[in-house]
This record gives sequence, structure tokens and C-alpha cells, in this order.
Amino acid sequence: MNAPQPPLTNPLLALVPGFSAPHLCLGQYPTPVQPLPFLGAAWVKREDQSSPIYGGNKVRTLEFLLANMKAQGFTRLWGLGAYGSNHALAAVLHGRRAGLEVRALLFPQPATATATDNLRASLSHADGVLALRTIATFPFHILRLKLAGGSYVMPPGGAVPLGAFGHASAALELAQQVKSGLMPAPAHIVLAVGSTCTTAGLMAGLCLASHIGLWPGDLPVIHSVRVTPWPVTARFRVVGLARRTLLAIAQRGGPTLDPAGLPRLAMHGRYLGKGYGKPTRGGLEIAQVFADKGGPPLDTTYAGKSGAALADLARTLAGPLLFWSTKSSVPLPPDDPQKLQLAPAHVRRWLGI
Repeated sequence: MNAPQPPLTNPLLALVPGFSAPHLCLGQYPTPVQPLPFLGAAWVKREDQSSPIYGGNKVRTLEFLLANMKAQGFTRLWGLGAYGSNHALAAVLHGRRAGLEVRALLFPQPATATATDNLRASLSHADGVLALRTIATFPFHILRLKLAGGSYVMPPGGAVPLGAFGHASAALELAQQVKSGLMPAPAHIVLAVGSTCTTAGLMAGLCLASHIGLWPGDLPVIHSVRVTPWPVTARFRVVGLARRTLLAIAQRGGPTLDPAGLPRLAMHGRYLGKGYGKPTRGGLEIAQVFADKGGPPLDTTYAGKSGAALADLARTLAGPLLFWSTKSSVPLPPDDPQKLQLAPAHVRRWLGI
């Protein structure tokens, strides 16, 4: 795999005087912005193309986290999540690029095509996977790993200020694209919210963009579409992480900002359906529309549900609207059949092999 690139173009480092933090450039930026004419005044930010290795929103989350981990001298990383976790898989693939030993602690979720593909890739490319039989023992195993020491145990979804730094950078990148005329300033941004890191980082980054004079006019409303249930995606958790991210930016030399300047947040729970990882009719329908009309591919766990919200909001809100495409659209690396056959029996049953 290609090695990470030097952090020469990260907007948070380049545009915010005084700010400093360890950083690894794992992606290819800026990610494009494109119109979605079949949804009226809608656009898309192609975070799904953030890396040819494995894209999506989790790449930016890892850039400051892995750099900080290496700066502390850790060489072993544990990624956490569900069987089909995008974050755990991103940690596996990009952590190995960064020269780390990477393992994953995973709990069961509903079996979908996307989830099974992700688990196969995690099993094939991690240095080890502990796939639990039930989520009930997940907290115990996290505690055990932390008490054992010697490893960096990744927060679920990377939902800490360091992880959110990556999405604050994305907000500044978007502001640059708007300023250069690549798209109009959006009045609304629509995205899936699972672990809260992307939404919180965007909120902090947009507040920062306004402070440094990079954002023209009023900040957009952030529409976060729940793909995990309350209280994981409770408003206070999202806003709390955004506030802590602003504080962490100030503590690392950036400006001290008033949290009152954060953009307005609208939470949408009606698109979750029967729960995390369970497809919805609306998600399947909009995924087919995107496929027919040339939009980015939408998965059933994340982008399909936020895409369904986008389609509804596009009919009722004055644009422009911007859809944050969060699920990687690049092909996964080949499976390792030998590693898959060595997986525990309950995992092979879940995979259908």
C-alpha cells in the first residue's frame, strides 16, 4: 500500500494561524463537489472518493488520531465497531499504511451486503480480529484492552476532538471551494450521523471558517440524519463534541471561539427505520435513483438513509443543499481466503461461508 503523504495541504494547519498538531495525510484532497441536478438545487461533496485505498469520511478522522498515536510511541492499534464498521476497516487499511500493527474488536450487527464486504476485508487485512458473539460484552473487552496497556484503543468512530479535527479541515476545504466558485454557498448540509464525529467536526470547522473570514455570509444549517439511535446520536453529544473541538483547537494554538457561533443543527430520526444496519425502503429507493442518475453509490446503512432525507428536504427547503457522501465508493482490496477460513465458526456463519 502507498505510504501516507506529508501534511502540506491540510487546511486546518495551513489556514489557521498558530494552530499545530501532528498529522498524517492519508487521503487525496480536495474531494470534488458536483451538482445533483435530478434533486433540484442539490450538490454533493464526494467524501466517498477521499482515498483510492479506502475512502469515505473515516479517512479524515484517522489523520490526526494516527499521527497523535505515533507521536506517543504506540505501534499497535485496536479499531472498534460493528462487524461491518467503516471506521474499523479504515483503521485497518490506513493504519497498516502508517506502519502500525492493527487489530479490530467487533460486535454483531444485521448482515447486509456492505457489512459482509467490510468484515471480509477486515478479517483479510487486519493483524487480528476479535469478533464477539454479542454487543453485551463489548464494553468489558474495551476495558480489558485499555487495562492491558501497550495498545492504542481507538474511540468508537474516532468521536473525540482529534478525530473531529479532520472534519473541521473538510469544512475549511469546502469554504475554499465555495470561495473559488466551484459551487454556491450551501444553505443546508445533509449527512448521516452515526458516531457524531463528522457532524461535530463540520460544525466546528464552519464556525472557524466564519471567524477567519473564509465563509461568505450566514452559515448553513447542518441536517444530521440518524443511522444509529438515540442516545448515541443525542443532540447534546453532537454539540458537546463540537464545543470540545473548538476548545481543543484553541488549546493547540488556534483562536478562542464562542460556541454560540456554531451553525444550527437539525437532527432527523425518522429515517433510521428499524435500527442500525437495517435497510429502509426509502434508502433503497433513493440508492436506485442515484444509480440511475449518475450520483455516487449509496449503501443501505449510512448514505442511503441520509440520501432519503436529502430527497425529502430538497422538495421543501430553499437551496442550495449539499449532500455529504460519507461511504467509500472505491473497490475493496481482495479477500484473503485462508484468513476467512480461519475465522471462528459463528463469524463464518454470519458471513454465509
